[in-house]
Amino acid sequence: MTGESYFLYHSIGQYPAKARDLAAAMADFALCWGTADDGQWAHVLPRRQRFIDRWSAILNAAPGSVTTFESVTQAFHALLIALPAGHLRGKKVLVAADCFPSNHFLLQGMGEKYGFTLKTVPLRQGAAHVEEEDFRDAWTPDVGLALLTWVSSTTSARIDLPAMVAHGRRMGSLIGVDITQAAGLLPFDVMAGEVDFAVSTSLKWMCGTPGAGVLYLSPRLIPHCQPELRGWFSQENPFNWDIAAFSYAPDIRRFDNGTPGVMAAVASLPALEWHAAQDKGAILAHNRKLTAGLIAMADEMALPLVTPRDAGKRGGSVMVKLPDSRPAKAVVDALRAQGVTTDARGQTLRLSPGVMTTEAGLSRLATALKALL
Repeated sequence: MTGESYFLYHSIGQYPAKARDLAAAMADFALCWGTADDGQWAHVLPRRQRFIDRWSAILNAAPGSVTTFESVTQAFHALLIALPAGHLRGKKVLVAADCFPSNHFLLQGMGEKYGFTLKTVPLRQGAAHVEEEDFRDAWTPDVGLALLTWVSSTTSARIDLPAMVAHGRRMGSLIGVDITQAAGLLPFDVMAGEVDFAVSTSLKWMCGTPGAGVLYLSPRLIPHCQPELRGWFSQENPFNWDIAAFSYAPDIRRFDNGTPGVMAAVASLPALEWHAAQDKGAILAHNRKLTAGLIAMADEMALPLVTPRDAGKRGGSVMVKLPDSRPAKAVVDALRAQGVTTDARGQTLRLSPGVMTTEAGLSRLATALKALL
């Protein structure tokens, strides 16, 4: 696959040597893990740490404030149950109706046990994404925690994060942000935004693998959190064997627990190393040029945009509404048959050009889509 007509960076990111690099990393792991000596952990744990260090650089996070999780949902759950006892009791947890559904499913099942009320800011009638004004109006002093979605997975709408965080500080809430849909494409700085926590995966613009999620937690909050799931790697010294002398590590390592899974970090590390070596401005400029072309294509075909036109108010995707007379699944299947890779949510066609997508690939999409419609 050349990737020139690949428009799935909102789902799984690709870069030119990904298959080769991933195969080499897995072969290296297999050789190490299959050798009958005692060198396994000394080989793979530094690679996990390298993965964490790469993510720390992406986030401009302080040392000891980022760790690994299997998914955004798992990381968010770990943070919620580690908060001081009763912190959310009697409070509201605020999310937008266009947050990633997995986070909403999680919160729906936790409110009764932990004593909080889930408050979901609805979409306006006919709107594709939740308006920031509506979210701020719902964000009152009784909100104990707000989870912000930096960029929507269904519309690519991007919130004004500094303004949202400033409002949340006035309300006295804990502020978290799911950065999954733009991390690695748009610059993000946990220090500039002063968020309390951030969650992401490595799948999308970072071009990593499943299972390579991360949690960032502000160093000022880490000492106040006591993760319920804890184990030998939650300690400052994992090799403390005194079962009566457990104490949490002073940094984010307290969110580690038993023997850490390393496979996703090892498999995703080549992609993060590749990303670290790239010109980030050039990657974004390439995306902006192609997304402008996608918007022009949609206008020419009279396809309603679901994504904001203003580049400053969107991520790296363009979503368009297909006519009801053309079922989205059939369109996606027909495009795939012509070498164009897309997906859909309902009748919304999602298009995300990345480093391997080309102008020729965009032309192929436009020609094929015009013929189908």
